[in-house]
Amino acid sequence: MWLCLLVLSLLALVYRWYRQSQILENLSDKYVLITGCDSGFGNLAAKQLDRRGLKVLAACLTEKGAEELKKETSSRLQTVILDVADSQSVSSAAKWVASIVRDAGLWGLVNNAGIGLPTAPNEWLKKEAYMKMLNVNLLGVVDVTIKLLPLIRKAHGRIVNVSSVLGRVSTLGGGYCIAKYGVEAFSDSLRRELRDFGVNVSIVEPGGFKTSIANYSVFKKYLDQLWETLPTEVRESYGEQYYQKYLQNLQEITNSLSTKLHRVTDCMEHALTACYPWTRYAAGWDAKLFFIPLSYFPTIISDYVFSKPDMQPAKRVT
Repeated sequence: MWLCLLVLSLLALVYRWYRQSQILENLSDKYVLITGCDSGFGNLAAKQLDRRGLKVLAACLTEKGAEELKKETSSRLQTVILDVADSQSVSSAAKWVASIVRDAGLWGLVNNAGIGLPTAPNEWLKKEAYMKMLNVNLLGVVDVTIKLLPLIRKAHGRIVNVSSVLGRVSTLGGGYCIAKYGVEAFSDSLRRELRDFGVNVSIVEPGGFKTSIANYSVFKKYLDQLWETLPTEVRESYGEQYYQKYLQNLQEITNSLSTKLHRVTDCMEHALTACYPWTRYAAGWDAKLFFIPLSYFPTIISDYVFSKPDMQPAKRVT
């Protein structure tokens, strides 16, 4: 009996591998728009998909980012300046895409653009800080997707939304985790709505990776300025020791981040080029073996795992 189960399991794994290894034909005819291509995942994905022969439309926030990307890619790749938090900029970029793809439609959209600040304990932030994060990391995804949907439906294409393991387990104060939870919800509803149009929606959930938005020195500069502007009562309640420990933990986390960004862009590539893409991609061993499994555990367990006994506010209930 055990031998039969083993054989069936091996056959299932072989079938799964074979099915997921099937790649679409005529990739050179397909247009793909990627947001946030100045650096990080978007920049690497643009180069990677350009090498695969796809017609990459790379949306960058700055002219400098666009020019540097052009120097490292083929003449197929085209760039556009896009601020996903500016609806007028999104509308302009959508018209630009439509003028290029025409009747072919847009095969792929990778919603990758994102920011890492403002991030801090929730009480330290004002509403405007949350709005800044949500406007880029969540509402930007919604705006870009909706305005490009007619072109995607025309191509019966793919949408790839970059979420995070922090859209499964919230470990940071501020709007980052809120936005990523929102991306998960938006992607799920979108996937069900667009299934009958032949449009596939995938979510990439990266673990911890060292990108430009996960820079400790940038975080520290922001937090130092924020700490000095907090009301006296708030600073006294948390205490200097709490603040220094918060910075220390943040530094340890950023120092431990993976530099193997291809683990994320490989997921993007598979979602865009595979005959049978996954609904969700967990990118990185920490995502696969720690964060995703932990998200299914009872809340009391995840609360315990992320508690910091040596990080206590000055005025706490005992």
